[in-house]
Amino acid sequence: MTMPRKRSNPIRLFALTALWLIAANGAQVAWGADEKPLRVFILAGQSNMQGHAHVRTIEAMRLNPTAALLLPDILNPDGTPRICEQVWISSIGSAEEEQTGRLTAGFGAKERGPKIGPEFTFGIYAAQRLNEPILIIKTAWGGKSLNTDFRPPGAGPYEFNETQLETFRTRNQDVLEMQAEQAQATRHYYRLMTDHVKYVLADIRRVYPDYNPEQGYKLAGFVWFQGWNDMVDRGTYPTRDRPGGYDQYSQVMAQFIRDVRKDLAAPQLPFVIGVLGVGGPTAEYGPAEQRYTAIHQNFRDAMAAPATLPEFQGNVATVLTENYWDREVVRLREREATIKPQVDELKKAIRDSQVRRETDQAAIDKLYAETFSQDDLEVLQQSTSNFDFHYMGSAGIMTQIGKGFAEAVLQLSE
Repeated sequence: MTMPRKRSNPIRLFALTALWLIAANGAQVAWGADEKPLRVFILAGQSNMQGHAHVRTIEAMRLNPTAALLLPDILNPDGTPRICEQVWISSIGSAEEEQTGRLTAGFGAKERGPKIGPEFTFGIYAAQRLNEPILIIKTAWGGKSLNTDFRPPGAGPYEFNETQLETFRTRNQDVLEMQAEQAQATRHYYRLMTDHVKYVLADIRRVYPDYNPEQGYKLAGFVWFQGWNDMVDRGTYPTRDRPGGYDQYSQVMAQFIRDVRKDLAAPQLPFVIGVLGVGGPTAEYGPAEQRYTAIHQNFRDAMAAPATLPEFQGNVATVLTENYWDREVVRLREREATIKPQVDELKKAIRDSQVRRETDQAAIDKLYAETFSQDDLEVLQQSTSNFDFHYMGSAGIMTQIGKGFAEAVLQLSE
């Protein structure tokens, strides 16, 4: 239900016992002693902050003992996704146009949606804890790096290392042209991110119609969820499989935090780093993943490193998203691999002969029925909707990540 908009009262304004007004980069904060400012949270990053968990995977969460606990909070009694009456959102990057409105499912990546990202349960659990209106500003674009696309101003220009320069020469590429292209790309998405935050804050009523300017707002937290493009960038990080191979990421990440706080005039802005956790804990990697162990763990350590700096104690935290990885799906996939040769042979027969289609498909169905229980089949086939690097497109994973982000940022801000 929409609450009636409050009217300005000159006498009340004059009587406010505490009034703060900070104007910086188009942002304004004001509040009185008897009412709280609107809490504003910023969620930023790349494709996993967009979110690629299709809403159809929510149903299978009931078969995941941990994720199932979240279902009463995210669904209405009729099973439809909940609409958060107290939470409003402005999101760019996940769709071609800005998306605004009350928070619900569907603010994830638009393509082949509807999908959810961390914003859905972040908003639900932040509102549950605070019991007051919340504004989320989400800026996320797929396939972006911190070393270039989100590079903060204080990190200086991107400079090619000797390994990269030698590669250019070997390929007969024009080094000056490559440097010019890199300079043009550097910082582009950092600017888009900060510009959109300022744009929303300059006219909050455009997104949250019941916002009362007398109440003001407070930047209450920033969540960063990015990393894949840097982790796989062997050009920028040529020694990534060795200790310290991603030190440059840690340095730029620390500067990113400083610059975001400076540009948004929020020197103590609570900051949460969502540490990339695709694949789960590296200690549990199977034989097929062992060759990635050093790279993945080195990168995760580099992402988390800024939170250990003295200047960030008590105001920067990490969330290890590896802890939300669905190990049951992995176990079922390993079992599925044992019947894969037979399944592949039957599928080939279907492609080669239309006459055998029904018979061979029945044989495939029988093979799965003999290998898996009905619940196991549902988990295997219905709980995921995307690639592993998108956290399997699993609502069971993504909803837990969003909840973890909310808990971490609120612990810093209260």
